[in-house]
Amino acid sequence: MPDTRFLDVTPMLDSKAPAITALISELGWQRLSPHDRIGAAYDYVRDEILFGYNVADTRQASLVLADGYGQCNTKATLLMAVLRALGIPCRLHGFTIDKSLQRGIVPELVYWMAPRSILHSWVEVRLDAQWINLEGFILDQQVLGSLQAAFPGRTSLCAYGAGTDCLQAPMITWQGRDTYIQRAGINADLGIFDSPDAFFGQHQQDLTGVRGWLYRNIIRHWMNRRVAAIRRGAVPALPGGDKGLKPDVPDRVFTDS
Repeated sequence: MPDTRFLDVTPMLDSKAPAITALISELGWQRLSPHDRIGAAYDYVRDEILFGYNVADTRQASLVLADGYGQCNTKATLLMAVLRALGIPCRLHGFTIDKSLQRGIVPELVYWMAPRSILHSWVEVRLDAQWINLEGFILDQQVLGSLQAAFPGRTSLCAYGAGTDCLQAPMITWQGRDTYIQRAGINADLGIFDSPDAFFGQHQQDLTGVRGWLYRNIIRHWMNRRVAAIRRGAVPALPGGDKGLKPDVPDRVFTDS
């Protein structure tokens, strides 16, 4: 029997939810080739779902769609659900990233509260018998454009939600090959998972008790306002100036599959 686990519906990947099926029907994505289905879903999640912080990493795909914003993990969940609804096999690759990647978005007053390593993921999609890594959908084009304008002379950046060694021309456009925008911040490879449900069943972010309540109810809204300001071109300076853009991050550890 064919392996269908990379097309399965799960509690988080609610790919048969009315909002997701309606989106696909309205935009006519089912009429596209597999290559173009991936591109249409990818572009939509990258730019129509704005970069921002949801209430939890484990949010259902249809709720991320309703929010209209997301970060690496929640946008990955939505992208996977849409891809599976389109008949495209996909899986999740889990990592951690150094918290310095979020410097400039996490307010300095509470930056010390952030865990040193933050759960991160990207989507692997199967096309023409190959697995392709998709991570370039995390930052919407307006946020990325503001960072490029703010740091015109920089090639590498690990702050403000970006982690790239080619800031001015990162590989974020779907062309049938890997895309990345936060890869430079990775500090641990947690492996490949059939679904985000499986990933978060094994790995949970350490945001419990008072710290978790503060994040959900106050800090993430503060972060989202800062992201909105960056989108408008108001990129906040970091303590230490340019030195703040050169965090002490371990060498990247990941496996391309």
